[in-house]
Amino acid sequence: MFDDISDLLRQIALGEDSVLELKLVEFSGGKIIGPHKNGMADELAAMANTASGVIVLGVDDKTREIRGILLDQLDIVEGWVRSICNDLIDPPLDCELRKVVVSDQNGCEKAILRIDVPRSLFVHKSPNGYFRRIGSSKREMRPEVLARLFQQRSQVRLIRFDEQTVPGSSVRDLDPKLWARFRTVISPRDDREFLEKMKLIATDEEGIVRATVSGILMAADAPEAFLSNAFIQAVCYRGVERNAAYQLDAKDITGPLDLQVREACKFVERNMRVYAVKAPNRIETPQFSLNAVFEAVVNAVAHRDYSIYGSKIRLHLFSDRLEIFSPGTIPNTLTIDSISERQSTRNELISSLLARCPMNVNAIGSQRSYIMDKRGEGVPIIISESERLSGRKPVYRLLDDSELMLTIFAAQPPHGED
Repeated sequence: MFDDISDLLRQIALGEDSVLELKLVEFSGGKIIGPHKNGMADELAAMANTASGVIVLGVDDKTREIRGILLDQLDIVEGWVRSICNDLIDPPLDCELRKVVVSDQNGCEKAILRIDVPRSLFVHKSPNGYFRRIGSSKREMRPEVLARLFQQRSQVRLIRFDEQTVPGSSVRDLDPKLWARFRTVISPRDDREFLEKMKLIATDEEGIVRATVSGILMAADAPEAFLSNAFIQAVCYRGVERNAAYQLDAKDITGPLDLQVREACKFVERNMRVYAVKAPNRIETPQFSLNAVFEAVVNAVAHRDYSIYGSKIRLHLFSDRLEIFSPGTIPNTLTIDSISERQSTRNELISSLLARCPMNVNAIGSQRSYIMDKRGEGVPIIISESERLSGRKPVYRLLDDSELMLTIFAAQPPHGED
């Protein structure tokens, strides 16, 4: 948008509209006194909630006169904007800031700060509420409009969340070695055609080809660089309490989702105990069924709600249990009581891609050739294998309608263990 300076200047001369906001920056004693921080946060959030746009600092919005920003004040203004995006907007807003030198109406060079605000994957709240942009002004969203926007940017939208484009991404952010594994003999030979057909890339509202959420999660080396919550927090505690003082091992598990599955299972295998008795031959009993753990982790990465900002999968290991927290409520019409009998998928594309990834975990007892099974056998395996090992049925709980928690109980040491 406004790719060269001449385009930007022409737009400034025309004045504000739905994709352009102009602001004059005023200083007093080395501090910014205008615009007000809260009002600036409202403008930034409103644009992100509506459509991609540009905010230019250093231009009078009433006269359209380019006043500029003093060179020794540019860094102050840039830091001021970044603090607003990080501290006053929830979830924090990621914008592109550029210092630009332009000529004013008299031909004098002036410095301005250009802020490119992408249409966000999330719904942002600013200090005075939830806003959207209508024409050249912001408007607080009525409850029904806000509810519709939340719905549009969640899993129930016509274009599912995992098929949405990721602002700021490009085809170059996808690793050919990672996406090539999804190719088959009937796949298109042309790379772009193949990536579009697999919905790993798509064209955004501005006509720019970007990676999709699924593309980033399955074919980028570091998905967390674009989706900061796309990782598994794994912690092993000594005893039964969630207490940092009793922490034995911890790891933030990142990378493509299939790699996260493998590393999470390795974490559990490395930290769980294996009991052994001689009766008369040596019999080993693990605390947890790795097959059940594998299925639980796969379900977590495949079905979690990636549209919830700041929430990650948490895997916490105790001496008596394993707890896995997955962001988001149960998809569609499932209930806790029906979760073992029915099948429902929040992220169809992610599930489809995981179903193409070869099995990468030595989950004893598993008959899988690929990571994801779309026949709905995962939850029954989790329940039956865990109950057979520990004598207790795993428990699913919904916490505050925003997080699904699974508790798998550990097998107890048999009599006469060594």
